[in-house]
Amino acid sequence: MLWRFLRNYAERHQHPANRFFHVIGLPVTFVLPVVLLTQNRPGWAFASFVGGYCLQFVGHACEGNDAGEVILVKRALGLPYTDVVDPAKRSSNPK
Repeated sequence: MLWRFLRNYAERHQHPANRFFHVIGLPVTFVLPVVLLTQNRPGWAFASFVGGYCLQFVGHACEGNDAGEVILVKRALGLPYTDVVDPAKRSSNPK
């Protein structure tokens, strides 16, 4: 199950910009809020969480696919979604 998750994650995060935004966005989303909460700054913790998620959504926009959370909602609603984009079909092919 872990290998399946990692393989899927690697497929969905191929574009250099998407990787960059995730390298920055993930700690801002999940680590920084914990640090800020320990310093009794709940407003900043919430802003960090939201801002980090925004960075990750920007990364997926660069990749040309939907973020995992968006896929879950679209799938539940029966809407079409973009899971993995063929690198050759990206508008900003990094190669």
